[in-house]
Amino acid sequence: MSAYMLVIAEIENLEEFRDYAVAAADLIEKFGGEYIVRGAKEAVTLEGDWSEEKKVVVSRWPSIEAAQEFWNSPEYAEVKKLRLGKAKVVVRLMSGV
Repeated sequence: MSAYMLVIAEIENLEEFRDYAVAAADLIEKFGGEYIVRGAKEAVTLEGDWSEEKKVVVSRWPSIEAAQEFWNSPEYAEVKKLRLGKAKVVVRLMSGV
């Protein structure tokens, strides 16, 4: 069953954050994930407060185990360091329908 990783990131330094985004994208593909939503050019808040600094990324994975393999890999541990101090993130992994 497919799994989805939802990331909500409040980016504090967009220019420096890009290094992380590029490196993470390469690893996501390597581990079998694919982006569903990434850096949407058009987004509309229908309810509540949502600052422009807050971005959503959704990736689809073959399984929860595949996503966890990516997340817990030594390669991602190194890439993750690139976003420290550049964004506050919340990450949720869930199974699909």
